[in-house]
Amino acid sequence: MKYISRINGSVVKAKGNDDFSVQDMVYVGTIRLVGEVISVDGDEATVQVYESTSGLKPGEPVETTGEPLSVYLAPGIIGNMFDGIQRPLEKLYETSGDFITRGQQMENLDTQKKWHFIPVLQEGAQVGALSVFGEIPETGSVRHKAMIPLPLSGAASAADGVLEYIAPEGEYTITDCIAKVRAENGELREIRMLSRWPVRIPRPYKKRISADEPLITGQRVIDTLFPLARGGTAAIPGSFGTGKTMTQHQLAQWCDADIIVYIGCGERGNEMTEVLEDFPGLKDPRNGRSLMERTVLIANTSNMPVAAREASIYTGITLAEYYRDMGYDVAIMADSTSRWAEALREISGRLEEMPAEEGFPAYLPSRLSEFYGRAGRIVSYNDAKGSVSIIGAVSPQGGDFSEPVTQNTKRFVRCFWGLDRELAYARHYPAINWLTSYSEYIDDMTKWYNEKLGSDFLEMRAKMIKLLQEENDLMEIVKLVGADLMPEDQKLILEIGRVIRAGFLQQNAFHEVDTFVPLEKQYAMMSLILFLYERCVELTRMGVPVSVIKDTKFFDDCISMKYTVGNKDFSQIDRLREKFDKGIRELQRAYRDIKKPEQ
Repeated sequence: MKYISRINGSVVKAKGNDDFSVQDMVYVGTIRLVGEVISVDGDEATVQVYESTSGLKPGEPVETTGEPLSVYLAPGIIGNMFDGIQRPLEKLYETSGDFITRGQQMENLDTQKKWHFIPVLQEGAQVGALSVFGEIPETGSVRHKAMIPLPLSGAASAADGVLEYIAPEGEYTITDCIAKVRAENGELREIRMLSRWPVRIPRPYKKRISADEPLITGQRVIDTLFPLARGGTAAIPGSFGTGKTMTQHQLAQWCDADIIVYIGCGERGNEMTEVLEDFPGLKDPRNGRSLMERTVLIANTSNMPVAAREASIYTGITLAEYYRDMGYDVAIMADSTSRWAEALREISGRLEEMPAEEGFPAYLPSRLSEFYGRAGRIVSYNDAKGSVSIIGAVSPQGGDFSEPVTQNTKRFVRCFWGLDRELAYARHYPAINWLTSYSEYIDDMTKWYNEKLGSDFLEMRAKMIKLLQEENDLMEIVKLVGADLMPEDQKLILEIGRVIRAGFLQQNAFHEVDTFVPLEKQYAMMSLILFLYERCVELTRMGVPVSVIKDTKFFDDCISMKYTVGNKDFSQIDRLREKFDKGIRELQRAYRDIKKPEQ
């Protein structure tokens, strides 16, 4: 018999016969709390418990399952809300009320609900790992692919065989047998909609392909200046109040991924409540359906057990990989990886491990690299192309980007959207600092931009970044001597910098037009701003003061076009270009006439 020998917070020592295995899922105590074996020393195992251990006593029984912590994969995941170990929160609410009681055992997915199965293969077909043999309309937005499960160990070829039976079209539960495969060794395997996969093992694939297409988010500062590739990794670090969660909500609402997995890891419960309240009423811009029909929520809020917070990240990424294997583009919003790292720190302290910088465990970098390394664009064993993009929020204390979680995250992500406290307090949202942020995907996506938007898109982007850097340098001088004493060409840079900041980088999430901006409109807006700048440079060279140009209200028109120009018809931008061109020609003519009498 196995029993508890020692308890230290969420870490429990268990003794018994020596058949414990690392990563085994166990039930601890008489109330059967869910836990996971994290180390074994002879006949003693160290167990990480995913629920509160208050009230446990040494001597209580420990029961092993012989299986690792796994998620259930079947129709019913999309539109659902789970805790960190994939227990459905709605079912937990029905059984235990507003506050989750400990030791709740229940089905991760509804095994009674019937789903409409449509076969797509004939009996006698040759099948292998992840071969699609049927489809299930899971929601109005997502068609679930019924696939031959991956073998949990050994090569993917172990799943090869001949389809001997396939169920006719009809209604089935996820536990009904819907296909039978005769393996090459003669074994007959029954296939159900339901399969399982250990959360800590990445799902294998045929090959990885380059991330050379952008994930369109509709946020100008991201799509134009610091784009994220489909299958890429990004970090959003920022202190309290800078808009991490709001930015992630915007990305979850508007990015053009097929499926969103939103992991609320250690953040406040009201932020998950906001998602639950807003998303059902919001419409997917691609098909007009509710956003909840393509969203999975994993809620492990700050008042839930710390150990389950550590597991929630792996639960989310495993669900994302499952839909990636069907050929979908999945985006993961992890809010926040700092709380996950703090959970690692707490567990590490309970285990009495040697701490590294700021008390975090020495293996923090390897855990972060494992997580971000599971992103990517791949070709699955069924030849479907899919991707997992990871956007992780980081919450450094006091906005200190030199702390270990931010620094180690920067090592493993290729896109960095640094949120700035001063921008946020000035009501400039998204508060992404254009001087500290970067994207390493630009070179990989050059071909895509050239084909879709034209070769001048990246040239204009570089000009815009250069103008913003010049404006920042000049702002230091303005603080010392004031703007009035600056030369006219520098005054123009300051003015056009204001136009770029207020008219292009700043975006209103609550405005019907400005909340999401297609890339074509971003291109047209950037083109108009730079056109105005280049024409104004001509005026300043003729001696026209910037104050006179400001009186024309061209700069204000440029700023307000984000509201006045629709997202489908950009003809208003062409009319503005004609208006600017005409007004500038009149100014040039007027100043030539003034100069002639002087000569």
